[in-house]
Amino acid sequence: MNWEKLLSRNRIGEPLVEDVKSLNGRSDFQRDFDRIVFCSAFRRLQDKTQVFPLPESDFVHTRLTHSLEVSCVGRSLGNFVGEKILQRRKNLRSLFTQFHFGEIVAAACLAHDIGNPPFGHSGEDAIAEYFKSGNGIKYKSILNKKQWFDISKFEGNAQGFRLVTKLQNQDNKGGLRLTYAVLGALTKYPKESFTSTADEKHSNKIYSKFGFFQSEKNLFKEVAQAVQLEKKISSINNLWWNRHPLAFLVEAADDICYRIMDLEDGFRLGLLSFVETENLLLPFIQSESIKYSNRSNNDKIGYLRAKVIGSLVSEITELFLEEEENILNGKFEDELISVIPSAKKLELIKTISIDKIYHNQIVVEREAAGYEVLGGLLDIFIDAATDASDGKISNRNRTILNLLPLEFKVSSFKYQGEVYDMLQMIIDFVSGMTDSFAVSLFRKLKGISLPGGRTVK
Repeated sequence: MNWEKLLSRNRIGEPLVEDVKSLNGRSDFQRDFDRIVFCSAFRRLQDKTQVFPLPESDFVHTRLTHSLEVSCVGRSLGNFVGEKILQRRKNLRSLFTQFHFGEIVAAACLAHDIGNPPFGHSGEDAIAEYFKSGNGIKYKSILNKKQWFDISKFEGNAQGFRLVTKLQNQDNKGGLRLTYAVLGALTKYPKESFTSTADEKHSNKIYSKFGFFQSEKNLFKEVAQAVQLEKKISSINNLWWNRHPLAFLVEAADDICYRIMDLEDGFRLGLLSFVETENLLLPFIQSESIKYSNRSNNDKIGYLRAKVIGSLVSEITELFLEEEENILNGKFEDELISVIPSAKKLELIKTISIDKIYHNQIVVEREAAGYEVLGGLLDIFIDAATDASDGKISNRNRTILNLLPLEFKVSSFKYQGEVYDMLQMIIDFVSGMTDSFAVSLFRKLKGISLPGGRTVK
């Protein structure tokens, strides 16, 4: 892989361009960032859970604030890496600046969680579980193997690619029409959901998930061809490429933020003491650089958090540059954060976070509710859509389908009789909900509450 192609500013559905320089002081990658910020799917992240559901404290993170912070860290990583790469590869200087690298990573980071359903990662599991062991299992015999893997292993990353390339601005080929560079960096798992067992044995953790559904495979093929990703698997039956190098930085920015910021959230909510949190953060920092004796405990942890993130950004940058050739050749297959000098310290934070934060009662209760709410909503709307496709729709199910937004109603006619497309349509609707809307709609459809906020007693 080569950087000139990897940093392509061309877009799906638009004429090819030659000059990668900024136009009127605003690059195409900055335009990508803005398109993501102003799309409705990004706005809905303000009411989607990061770890703690709808907390009383306004400090803890939602998916929106998490995405913004990841984007900031990603921009720093991209800028630092870009500066050094341009020093090494003088032929790129006439085409790119270090800031192009940062802008690509920042935009990809901004959209990295845009396809996540309500209730965080447990929401992904809830959708998959509905098809693996709930009422949705009856569709296994109807779908082909790859379609079945798409929905029974539902993946927020693949939904995110679908969202930005198809569901947003549906009249456009390519949806938001982001640059190929940003779409490549966004796709941390450039493979389809089903690959052969023999191929899976040779894959590392960075390929443990998938990045696009069968419905968007041709769109990703176009991206891979444009930035010239190398095929990882030569078999004609598998779609699987080596990662875009900047996807490693997107992943690292996400890893840094959720490890460190979730820890700070846990402290703010009283799940970890000040001493516990301080002792987890201090080992990352040289003691002579710490100056916070007159601050409150909250400010002290915030100060340490900022210092730790700065230190980790430096370690990630150094490692990426050391492994640049291996990354470009597809020979590096580790998460950057697992190889840096501070990897063991981060693993300790992860272990303690699992025990004291992610297994906290309020988090577990939220996850359990997610299975009930999302499984229930899928059941209601899929049954109604199936009846409509069969031409035997009841009055009840006709009323339920009237709750679908206009874009989904149009799709239901277009895809009538196409089971895979129908199921995806309902998944699009349910996974796009905010936490609050999902709970509210579920309660109303189950008769637990009525419109206007009245609760049935």
